[in-house]
Order: sequence, then structure tokens, then C-alpha cells
Amino acid sequence: MSSGNPLERRPVKLLIVDDSNIVRRRIERSQQFDDLQVVGTAANGLEALELARRTDPDLVTMDLTMPQMDGIECITQLVKLKPAVRILVISALADKATAVEAMERGANGFLNKPFSDRQLNEAITELMY
Repeated sequence: MSSGNPLERRPVKLLIVDDSNIVRRRIERSQQFDDLQVVGTAANGLEALELARRTDPDLVTMDLTMPQMDGIECITQLVKLKPAVRILVISALADKATAVEAMERGANGFLNKPFSDRQLNEAITELMY
């Protein structure tokens, strides 16, 4: 018999990517999961990729419109880096074509800004479990 408890889950590692500091802090504050650990926040896609290499996130919240590297390109690179990563796009873009492209590139969910804490937590729940 092994000594490890198979029912004991490790925390789900969350990386928050948004060029708005206000939005990053709001996502950090409003997530309500004991088994979700914020491992980093990034203001653009380049920062996100660097942090992802160091922190190996399980779940990423991703803005689409950012300087230096946008969310669409970042999703493409993240999925190459870690195919099993779960990505929740959080964007004010109402453009359906952009949402479809994000999903085609590897995103797993889409949440429109502005969002309520309840909407955020429901979207995270869908990707975590």
C-alpha cells in the first residue's frame, strides 16, 4: 500500500492575465475556491508565457486585448507549452469571431466583461472540475 492519499488533491494553479491591474486584482479577490492558488499575474502575453514556464499553471484567465502580445497569440503559445492547460478568456470584446478564434486556438471558456463574482466563479468551476 502506498502512503500517499489518492483523495488528497493538490491546489489548482491559477495564472491571471489582463493588462488592467484593477481586473487582475478583482479576479484574485473574487475567486472563492480553497483549492485554487494564484501563482502569478501578468499584464501581457509575453509576461504570461514567462510566468507559465516558471509556475506551470493548470488554469489561466486570459484577456484578449493587451500590449506586446495579445491574448489570441498567447493562447496559441500557452497550449504549445502546456497542452492540458485550461484557459478562460475574459474580454470586453463582443466580437463573436474573436471568441470563436480564441476557442479554436485552445481556450476552454469565454466570459464577457463586465462580469459578476458569481459569473466568474461559475466559469472557473466549469473549467476546474
